[in-house]
Amino acid sequence: MTPAAASALDIPTLLLLAMVIATLLGIFLLVAWLQDRGMRALAWWGAAYLIGGCAIALWNVPVAVPIPAEVPGALMFVACGMVLNGVRLFHGRAILPFSAYAGAIVWAALTQLPAFTESTGARGALGALVVSAYTFFIALELRNDRRKAQRSVIAMAVVPIAHAVIFLMPVVLNEVLGGPGRGALMHTWFDLFAIETVLYAVGTAFIVLLLVKERHVQQHKSAASTDPLTGLFNRRAFFEAAEELRVRAAAARQPLSVLMFDLDHFKSINDRFGHAVGDDVIRRFAACAATSLRGSDIVARLGGEEFAAVVPGSADVARLIGERVRENFIAAGAESDGLRLDATVSVGAACSPDGSGAIAALIERADEALYEAKKAGRNRVCIAAQRRPHPLVRHIAAARAAGLPRVKAPALAASAEPEGTLV
Repeated sequence: MTPAAASALDIPTLLLLAMVIATLLGIFLLVAWLQDRGMRALAWWGAAYLIGGCAIALWNVPVAVPIPAEVPGALMFVACGMVLNGVRLFHGRAILPFSAYAGAIVWAALTQLPAFTESTGARGALGALVVSAYTFFIALELRNDRRKAQRSVIAMAVVPIAHAVIFLMPVVLNEVLGGPGRGALMHTWFDLFAIETVLYAVGTAFIVLLLVKERHVQQHKSAASTDPLTGLFNRRAFFEAAEELRVRAAAARQPLSVLMFDLDHFKSINDRFGHAVGDDVIRRFAACAATSLRGSDIVARLGGEEFAAVVPGSADVARLIGERVRENFIAAGAESDGLRLDATVSVGAACSPDGSGAIAALIERADEALYEAKKAGRNRVCIAAQRRPHPLVRHIAAARAAGLPRVKAPALAASAEPEGTLV
């Protein structure tokens, strides 16, 4: 017995094990889809596993059964294409029907050529390249999911990439190695590949279930933290996210601003055109605000026609953002379903130069500025003036900065005084 034969595993048994595992996983995923019909990707993945199980079964049938040699490989490539489309469907991207059959078509066409029909190595290399291409594309789809944490996306992409590399190993070995050692190494690779395929099938199923579980958790979190009409943060989620942003700004001693938005004459729009039009105006403003703000900003609907945003930056940054939202909404709120509305928004903003203070205090000051904007004629942005500390507080701060000993200050009736007026 040669060393290669002595080290070889019982391949038919491994293929039988792989077939059973693939079939059971396919049934399990289809049952999961029946319990959650909205998750159509589960149906694609379950069907892919069942087709893969059929392909392995056809590889294992007795030689006497007249089955064309290219059929099992074609079925396996169809399964790979369905897994790829399931990943795209899961992430909200369009299905690519041709990709589900492209590998099988290429395989069926090339295996008719004499060069592939007579060469086991050529067929193996072609199969490795096709499956590697599918697994690399699957890894790319997982990598491009921007809704997940970066570490999670990378972890999910590593598994198919590793599988693709193992698939490519015979191609590399066939080109690089030569002489009598090639056969023994190829036997060793096939043993490794057979075991890895079983592990990959199980691991991929767990990744699928992890994706589905995380999606359900995200959906529940989203339902609890978003406003159903606009899709923006609701009041509770806004204050939680705003506080996290304030803590980061305070730690870095960077400015933080709050903007308050209120749709002008919204009650009149509701009274004249009905609540359906009023809801459409609210949705239009929400979309306008979401697209006008930066990725680091937080925007929410606090209730009714009142919105708020927290933006890292100074009062000048807040003014620029407020003006951008106001101007964009002039165009977005001009009409709805052919009705002339000319809806506008008033904006008030307040800034904490170093991120200190409570979010509620910033909102109160921004609300005062919003009132001034309404009073001044609406459809404008007003910025709350910075509040200067009480003179005695400034004196104590200066003494501490100079290294003088601390003194007990008398109680102050007011610890701050306004600097200027609302502008």
